[in-house]
Amino acid sequence: MAQVKGEFDVKRTPEGGFDLGGGAVAGHFRFDKQFHGALDATGVVHMLAVGTQVDGSAAYVAVERIDGTLDGLRGAFLTQHSGTLDRGVPTLSLTVVPDSGTGELEGLRGRMQIDIVEGKHYYTFDYEIAEG
Repeated sequence: MAQVKGEFDVKRTPEGGFDLGGGAVAGHFRFDKQFHGALDATGVVHMLAVGTQVDGSAAYVAVERIDGTLDGLRGAFLTQHSGTLDRGVPTLSLTVVPDSGTGELEGLRGRMQIDIVEGKHYYTFDYEIAEG
């Protein structure tokens, strides 16, 4: 596995809510990202998020398309996000969708971690490119 790290910029745009029935609504947001560093790419994310009556408990799911270069290899790939906030304690799973890599990123597999420090967004991406 290789690992790359860097920073990314992100812009959030509300897209309106989704009716989940029973008066519950999921927020829908679009995020436009610009990754810097060994991952030099743009990302478009569509996220559905819900909160609960307990402060600090929430969840989100999202799908993202990332297009650019990874360690100089050109292509695009998809990621799946699943995040939970359990009374203020966050967990996040962010994985490459299997067989979604295109171009020189065909065969890409991996996981990404996102950290937000003092308002800045950072990624750590562990990946490999499998043959055939």
